[in-house]
Amino acid sequence: MTDEGRTSTAQRLRRAAAEVFGWDRLTPEQEQAMAAVLDGHDTLVVMPTGSGKSAVYQVPGVLLDGPVVIVSPLIALQRDQIAGLPDGAHAPGAVAVNSALTAAGAEDAWSAFERGEARFLYLSPEQLAKDETVERLAAARPALFVVDEAQCVSSWGHDFRPDYLRLEQAVRRVGRPPLLALTATAAPPVRDEIAGRLGMRRPRRIVASFDRPNIRLEARRFLDEDERRRAVVERAAAEPKPGIVYAATRKDTEEYAAELAALGLTAVAYHAGLRGAERARVHDAFLAGETDVVVATTAFGMGIDKEDVRFVLHAALPGSLDAYYQEIGRCGRDGAPALAVLHHRAEDTGMRRYFVTRAPDHDTLTEVAGAVQDHADDPAGLDRLRRDTGLSHRRLTTAVNLLEEAGAVSTGSGGEVRPEPGTPPGAAADRAGQAAEDHRRTDRTRVEMARAYAETTGCRRRFLLGYFGEPYEQPCGTCDRCEARADEDPAPRPARPAASACPVGTRVRHAEWGEGTVLSEDGDRITVLFDRAGYRTLSLAALSGREDLLVVVPPEE
Repeated sequence: MTDEGRTSTAQRLRRAAAEVFGWDRLTPEQEQAMAAVLDGHDTLVVMPTGSGKSAVYQVPGVLLDGPVVIVSPLIALQRDQIAGLPDGAHAPGAVAVNSALTAAGAEDAWSAFERGEARFLYLSPEQLAKDETVERLAAARPALFVVDEAQCVSSWGHDFRPDYLRLEQAVRRVGRPPLLALTATAAPPVRDEIAGRLGMRRPRRIVASFDRPNIRLEARRFLDEDERRRAVVERAAAEPKPGIVYAATRKDTEEYAAELAALGLTAVAYHAGLRGAERARVHDAFLAGETDVVVATTAFGMGIDKEDVRFVLHAALPGSLDAYYQEIGRCGRDGAPALAVLHHRAEDTGMRRYFVTRAPDHDTLTEVAGAVQDHADDPAGLDRLRRDTGLSHRRLTTAVNLLEEAGAVSTGSGGEVRPEPGTPPGAAADRAGQAAEDHRRTDRTRVEMARAYAETTGCRRRFLLGYFGEPYEQPCGTCDRCEARADEDPAPRPARPAASACPVGTRVRHAEWGEGTVLSEDGDRITVLFDRAGYRTLSLAALSGREDLLVVVPPEE
């Protein structure tokens, strides 16, 4: 594109942002991403929580020659995004189709979208598993397909929302419009995985800094559970409000909320076991400023767009630093000082390992592969396979995803699942089982990285940003480790030199763990995300005497 063309695109975007949305400025990352979308490129955007990712499709969306489909995982998030759109003659209409609607309500939403009264249509990934939904979308000829929370497309989507892993097929079936993937948490290898799983075509990649310098980072280790509980309650009670406490179980959320309420605070529990109406009430009350503290499982947060959250406390080790970064990113969105404290015990690691990916067993994988093989002459879609096997939609979809990842089945343009020639069901199940084990191994290493963050003796900000592949020169001055070191030695310490042989971003091959990408270095150590073995921290001193243990992969490979 010429300079004149780029200027024209930027002017159109700024004018639409001002006239339709009332925004007098766009960040450089927003403007760059919007321009790529408006020009019809597949685009992958990685921007921190609260940095305005939704604007990347909203502004171009009013300029494109067709409607915009947004895949969004939570009903609360869909509702908030629609509520945040402006009013006025030039404002884009928006509707959502989800499980909270009656049949009549869903039909009204579809009709508004098909008549052009609503430019934006919000769907959950599960809605796109329905043939009727895909057919109606194809008829509407969308100009842009947006995947929000795109990290769910990566390997851990197998356990969380398996329908996310089938979005590539859905995009092809609706006419393959340009794709926009949005996420707040994706290290370089995960970005590659997102682009690959969505079938993105030479995507433009816009990555903003992960650093949120206004959030103070702390971690506290406890030997006794009662001591930890007292510390969490006392900190939540003492800090400026409002705030969020993340607990490991539904029972914990209710007990912490009860203890805080007994101190006179407006504190409520939030978890997936509550009725939908109660979850909506808690959500709305928090946004309206009527609640001091919400104590929640990870079910709470994606739908929260509240600028003045002053603290996020974790009452247990998170399952990964990906989740932790998203969760702490819900405080301090106004740029004012905020606090993130991780309260942990050694026993948390075992509990988190228990919750790692639980994939279908070998018998289930064999049964699904056999059902696909039975329809080799007349390939069946997921609905038919689910009827044949009697499995739930979630279990069936997870099994098919693993079989497809193992190269044992493939999905056609109409959503039909076909067996790959020469792969009997038993062998297909073996290969899919190995893929599942690779995911379990990676999930376990994510737990280990969360533990390593909690126990690090160095700058926490450097550790957290390094996990996402962003270099940072310590000390940050706003984490407990840096402050403790400053008290011991007021003279600033120079940053330790990088590992010249394996700089960040280098592709390497380990003798045991295979290929991976260097994410960060910390003087005498590097952290590598291996394709099959997950996250590993390696000592450079140990590697120095073993030239065959870790080698750099030449770019041409």
